[in-house]
Amino acid sequence: MDQPGSPAPKKRGRALAVPVGLALTASLAFLPAVSASAAPLGTAEAATASKADTSGPKLSYVANLNTYATVKAAKKAVERAGGTVVTAYEQIGVVVAHSQNPDFAKQLRAQRGLFVSVGATRTAPMSAVQTTDEGATQQLSAADAAKAAAAAQEGQEPLEPNQWDLRTIKADKAHKINDGSRNVTVGIIDTGVDDTHPDLAPNFSKGQSANCVGGVADTTEGAWRPYADGSDHGTHVAGTIGAARNGIGVSGVAPGVQIAAIKVSEPGTSLFYTEAVVCGFMFAAEKGIEVTNNSYYVDPWLFNCKSDDDQKALVEAIGRATKYAERKGTLHVASAGNSNQDLAADSLVDDTSPNDTTPVPRTIDPKVCLDLPTQLPGVVTVSATGDKGLRSYYSSYGLGVVDVAAPGGDKWQVPETPDANGRVLSTVPGGLYGYKQGTSMAAPHVAGVAALLKSAHPSATPSQLQAMLKAQSTKAACPTQIYDAAGALIDATTCQSKWGQTGYYGYGVIDALKAVK
Repeated sequence: MDQPGSPAPKKRGRALAVPVGLALTASLAFLPAVSASAAPLGTAEAATASKADTSGPKLSYVANLNTYATVKAAKKAVERAGGTVVTAYEQIGVVVAHSQNPDFAKQLRAQRGLFVSVGATRTAPMSAVQTTDEGATQQLSAADAAKAAAAAQEGQEPLEPNQWDLRTIKADKAHKINDGSRNVTVGIIDTGVDDTHPDLAPNFSKGQSANCVGGVADTTEGAWRPYADGSDHGTHVAGTIGAARNGIGVSGVAPGVQIAAIKVSEPGTSLFYTEAVVCGFMFAAEKGIEVTNNSYYVDPWLFNCKSDDDQKALVEAIGRATKYAERKGTLHVASAGNSNQDLAADSLVDDTSPNDTTPVPRTIDPKVCLDLPTQLPGVVTVSATGDKGLRSYYSSYGLGVVDVAAPGGDKWQVPETPDANGRVLSTVPGGLYGYKQGTSMAAPHVAGVAALLKSAHPSATPSQLQAMLKAQSTKAACPTQIYDAAGALIDATTCQSKWGQTGYYGYGVIDALKAVK
């Protein structure tokens, strides 16, 4: 939790909120039992499946096919091993299945002619939903709202005087030239978005929104909204990207583009499992979404080590999905994380994994044990800064890992705004506004600028957009000092620079004005 002087490490999907962090404890949820795509068993196969061991916990698995294997053959193998097919992505050769056979993955891995890798997406069995309390977001007070409205100048949104973050990246100046195109959509892969919010409704694309929890996209009306007991995280991210300039509340970085919600978080826990995230990327690709924002890491492992059979399969499945979406024209933006870790270090201690059962501390090499989707090829990795331009005290970093930096908020870097609040102000469910800080808040600034770039350059590919983001960023040298978690200035000895980059800021802080010029 984000407590003064002693903040616990946070994942970007669970941003550092105020007064306490968006803390999500591990509990479990039901997933769909089977999809209509499951092939019927023949008599012999049914007999084999009926003999499969079912004494283990019910788990969800991803099975990654070899190049020349067919989905039909893979489905039959899954069923022979006592599994039930949930869905299959023929485009990338990934099958999602459930099984209670303790040797399910082992039996499939033995069929090397069919599968490259097979792994469980979780360490705890699927069970009934358990609700959990979350850390509260700091709500905008009526007094601060009134101060902002009184300070607003002509052409500004009522709460825009409090949006120091927009001015940091020159988004306010960019809006005078181009707000972004309605032909560009940013998909928010997150905890769901409240599309009824008056600042989000004008730009919301229902036709490109879904609930991917469980691995199968549900596009029924409102399925993409946060759970009743759920997180406000995705709604906050949405406002930063695309809140409309409509005379209400705040403005997004790209207030003229469309936003879509792809919900991938479990009810009760807000955990992000592989099958849901793969579904999210595939849905974005097939729906023509140009940019995705990913302010989370894929549970239950903070880092996924390829030396582990299960974790290797998760890396493979998500990597195939992101690459497929990229080939279809989708750029992915992801946050670097809130653990204040050097992702380019020779080794790191991961004491939070697995987070759906009992964590077991381990020392990992972040070059081979990957933070997903942050460290996947082609993904834009974002660190967080505060109003003073310093790396935020919680933000992870890493030379050659972080691509660009953006405002994520820092309670110790206090801006000269009517509210004097160093966190990021944005939309929250129920038509309200609130403050959060985290790399979760930094990534949507970059996604918004990427959307402005795509608006200005409709034919640009994801790799070209990424190159422009880097080239147009404002260079930032390593600082001499930064704030620590207690608010004290300390020497910035952990910042390294090389190749025109720094570990704290990558190629620099993104610039919305250059994007529209």
